[in-house]
Amino acid sequence: MSAGGPVTAICPGTYDPVTNGHLDIIRRAAAIFDRVVVAVVREPPHKSPMFSVGERVAFLREALAGQSNVEVEEFGELVVAFARRFNARTMVKGLRAISDFEWEFQMHHLNRTIAPEIETMYLIADSHYSFVSSSSVKEIASFGGNVDSLVPEPVARRFREMFPQPKPGAPVSPQE
Repeated sequence: MSAGGPVTAICPGTYDPVTNGHLDIIRRAAAIFDRVVVAVVREPPHKSPMFSVGERVAFLREALAGQSNVEVEEFGELVVAFARRFNARTMVKGLRAISDFEWEFQMHHLNRTIAPEIETMYLIADSHYSFVSSSSVKEIASFGGNVDSLVPEPVARRFREMFPQPKPGAPVSPQE
């Protein structure tokens, strides 16, 4: 805790759905900061979420229930406005690959132009999660693939409800 009170950071994202890689970044941020607010964007302008914002928030809250210094909130404003609302001076983002860096590099400079007092901290993805993305998880699940090791249990359970059988033409696993 700093002399001015608890140090708050935000972890913004779409989380459609949350993956174990997201959770790793959030938990690592929680070990650095006194308070972490996971910011779930309601309606991302460049994506069409598979899950409602309510589902995405619920997945995160259930998966992070044991983290006493982490809270989950939804937002529908500029991310720097959200950070200011929570008195956060830092945004924490995860980086998996060069393609993430290119996007985040642009966003960093735009955010710094709008809110120079808010810094962005990047945590490199753990090697166990560097290949995991929400998009790839959704694709695997939609074809009936098992994503249990890639996402928290509430998400895996929801995928099993949504996609109980492999799609026609999908490869059949050797156990079947």
